[in-house]
Amino acid sequence: MQLALRDSNQGPYLTKVLAYGQLEDKLSQQELTQIKAKAILMSLKLADKFYNKHKMHLLEQAAHDVIGVVSIGLISLTGNEPATSLPLLQTSDGVLKCFQKGWSLLTQASSLNTAKSLYGDVSQSLLEKVSSPPDMDEWQGWQSYQEALAEHDRLQAISVLLKTFYQNSNLDLVDCLNIEAVLAEAVLYRTLFADSKVREDLKKRLGKIELDDAWFDSDYLMAQTDKTLALLPADLVVTIRSDLSKHYNQGLLRTMHFAKGYRELLMQGASPEKLERFEHKEGLNGLLGWPHYIDL
Repeated sequence: MQLALRDSNQGPYLTKVLAYGQLEDKLSQQELTQIKAKAILMSLKLADKFYNKHKMHLLEQAAHDVIGVVSIGLISLTGNEPATSLPLLQTSDGVLKCFQKGWSLLTQASSLNTAKSLYGDVSQSLLEKVSSPPDMDEWQGWQSYQEALAEHDRLQAISVLLKTFYQNSNLDLVDCLNIEAVLAEAVLYRTLFADSKVREDLKKRLGKIELDDAWFDSDYLMAQTDKTLALLPADLVVTIRSDLSKHYNQGLLRTMHFAKGYRELLMQGASPEKLERFEHKEGLNGLLGWPHYIDL
């Protein structure tokens, strides 16, 4: 098994840094040999732990996995400038530190992934994307990690919104459209029903309350949104706010006016079929925060 250096413009970041060190005469052959030896040893340990007897013959695959994970950790610890990354690799435990950091980052990004993985806490699909097989046209492991982390942050934000503002916090995260929709429904419900947790009864309860004229104001709804977000951890608020579109406020205001029309139909004794037609006429996907459950 060999740890081969590939085209630095195509290969993983570890390859790029090592190629830079050789090109600039900042990495001796002895140091390169030591780095390779450490990476190969880690590959053997990775194969023994996760591939077990079923894939022990795929030691080369383990080596590609290690290169990808070390690359992730190296970028995280030093940035993506080879000149600043090389010194860490030249330390006695640099490769190990990079692998541990990379594995920790992949574990975090995989924490809400429910699919069973060969690699324990790390998503199998994510590690496959981070890995660096030689037949890969271009290594995009860092981009794949960033995308997985963004998806993790999205699911985490939705999960916290559900636990904080919804009576039923066990909803399938996959069924939740996006952060904006989940937040908007919470803000709408809390506005209509005195900061109550969201239940699947908004459509029935609308006919039993009076609507305050103050609610039909974009500034008021933005203040309600801020009030809601103030109950959440600051780091999650950053994630949630970054997901809100520029039309969020106007979309919520439009839904509030729709709710007024829906209430009027309820007060008139409209049939379920008529109410459903009214919803579809407005377009459910265009009603930000309006519940999507079927009211039987």
